[in-house]
Amino acid sequence: MSNTETTIPNETSPPDYTVPPVVRALAVLRHIAAGNRCRNSSRTAKAIGINRTTLIRLLATLQAEGIIEEIPDEGGYRLGTGLIALAAAALSERGIIQVARPYLKRLVDELGLSAHLGVREGQEIVYLARETPVSHLASTVREGTRLPAHATTIGRILLAELPPGALRDLYRGQALEAYTDKTRTTLKELEAQLAGDRARGLSWSVANFEPEIGSAAAAVYDHQGHAIAAINVTGHASIFAEGGEQVDRIEATLRQTARDVSEAMGYRGWSADQM
Repeated sequence: MSNTETTIPNETSPPDYTVPPVVRALAVLRHIAAGNRCRNSSRTAKAIGINRTTLIRLLATLQAEGIIEEIPDEGGYRLGTGLIALAAAALSERGIIQVARPYLKRLVDELGLSAHLGVREGQEIVYLARETPVSHLASTVREGTRLPAHATTIGRILLAELPPGALRDLYRGQALEAYTDKTRTTLKELEAQLAGDRARGLSWSVANFEPEIGSAAAAVYDHQGHAIAAINVTGHASIFAEGGEQVDRIEATLRQTARDVSEAMGYRGWSADQM
C-alpha cells in the first residue's frame, strides 16, 4: 500500500463558480464608489490587492463600457453613467409591493399580528398590501382601502416626514375629523403628536382610530432617502398598551422590518440612533 495520502474531495461542498476577473472588477468598482479616484495605479493596485497591469486593463475595460469615467481636469475616475443606468434599471424592477410582501409575511410569522404596506396620497393613506395571521382578529382592511392620514399610524409616520410648512399647507383650512376621543382634531395637536412620532421613529396607537384595535407603523425609505411608504402591524389594543409584555418586541421587530425593506429599496442612510 502506498504511504501517499489521498485527499478525498468534500462532496458536500458546493462548487465554486466565481470568476476571478469579475471579482477583481467589482473590487475596483467598490474602491471607486468609496471615493478613491485611482490616480496612482501602483498605490491603488496595492490597496485592492491586485496586479498593477491587471488594474490598468480593468480600468480601461470599465471605462470603455461606460461603467466608470475619467474626471475632467482633476484626473482619476468616478462611477459612470453606464453604471448609474444599470442601478436605476435594477431599482425600477424592485417595486415596493414586490419587495415588501415577503417581509410583511415574515412580520406576521414573527408577531402573529396583521401587517400592512401603505402610502400617503394627500390627506389619505392607501393600503397597497396586507398579510394576516390565521386568527379571528386578523385585519379586514383590503388593498386599495383609503383612510385618513391624520388618524392612522401609517399616515402619521408619513406626515411626520413632512417639513412643518408642507404639513400646514396640507391641512390649512381643513377640519380634522375625530374617529375616537384620542384623534387629534386641530393642527396644533397633530403637530405635537407627529413630533413625538418623529422622535420615537414610530407611530403608536392604542385604540386611537378604532375601539379595541392597536397599531404601530414605521416608515420605509427609498435609495434617495425619501419616505415612500410605511408598514404597520395591527392587533387587539391590549397588546399595544404601554408597558405590555409584547411592546418592546413589536417595536424592535417592526423597526428591523422597515429597515430591511428600506435597504432592499436601496437606502443606506441610517443614523447611529436608528441602527
